[in-house]
Amino acid sequence: MLSILLFLAVCFLAYSNGANDNFKGVATLFGSNTTDYKTAIRWGTFCTLLGSMCSLLLAQSLLRSFSGKGLVPSELVGSETFLFAVAIGAGTTVLIATLTGLPISTTHGLVGALVGSGLVATAGSVNQQVLFSTFVVPLLVSPLVALCLGALIYSFARIVRVRSGVTKEWCICLGQEQKTVPIPQPYSMLAVDATRQELAISVDEQIRCNQRYVGRFLGINLQSLVDRVHFLSAGVVSFARGLNDTPKIAALLLVVHVFDIRWGLAAVAITMAMGGLLNARKVAETMGHRITEMNHGQAVSANIATGFLVIVASRFGLPVSTTHVSVGALFGIGIVGRSAHYRSVATILLAWVITLPCAGTIAALTYCLVQ
Repeated sequence: MLSILLFLAVCFLAYSNGANDNFKGVATLFGSNTTDYKTAIRWGTFCTLLGSMCSLLLAQSLLRSFSGKGLVPSELVGSETFLFAVAIGAGTTVLIATLTGLPISTTHGLVGALVGSGLVATAGSVNQQVLFSTFVVPLLVSPLVALCLGALIYSFARIVRVRSGVTKEWCICLGQEQKTVPIPQPYSMLAVDATRQELAISVDEQIRCNQRYVGRFLGINLQSLVDRVHFLSAGVVSFARGLNDTPKIAALLLVVHVFDIRWGLAAVAITMAMGGLLNARKVAETMGHRITEMNHGQAVSANIATGFLVIVASRFGLPVSTTHVSVGALFGIGIVGRSAHYRSVATILLAWVITLPCAGTIAALTYCLVQ
């Protein structure tokens, strides 16, 4: 009976992961107005599925890391109760963040749940050295590396573009703008704010004006080439996310001997895809529009940085967070382009800090209740 509950809990975690994470790989497609939301999420889901299916061959070490082996005593690693609590703690935390539109890390949630459940189950006997070297260091370092790499790639690409004589089209934006107008109240010192629509016009490189590159490269229209590379890079990021996240979640099913772990990976991949297709909209708005404004070149630079780091980390078994890497890369290009939304990024960072204790507390309570 507990094996079935564990399987369902892992599927719940995979669904929450898909809802919060599936759009992150294609957020730049949506944020730069390259395509609409539906096309972006479908492309991201397809590429994530491919990465999930390849994870069995390319990410075996992550299966071992997220089973809890080395972090907690061996007898606890094989405990269905312990792993059930981990799945519920991480899945609930990620789902709450998804419903509020905050892109948090499932990896972070899993680490917090492993530690919280492990502390209760072993009366504080968690291997702190393994926790620090295997989990904490990669999670802390990866967003900083992504920030620097994203900024460097975009800066280099911009220098190449300028020296190649490629320019940008300027545009005139004409449309309605909502303005707030104070209306004085008779016999009162107070004024009531009201909104009204006014005709607005501006000349700028605004993202909503659909900024485009002018010129040709190797005989190909440069804007068309950038769009194709952009879709390809977004697919690589989504592929890398499926490759990195699927084994982390499926690792919780290693103790279930009723079916082969390959069926567990398939179940995780399918429920992850369902979560993205059904519940990714709020996170999409945050990732696409609230971290930074971006044009096509900035978006491609962020994707290249994210995809490279996550694939390398998956190959060597480093449990980095796609969320941390993606947000770090976007923030890096936002700093270089002077368009970063610092307040939104601060809110996301706060959510990351809360993720660990939240997942740990829910997992610990779940373990106590099941016991």
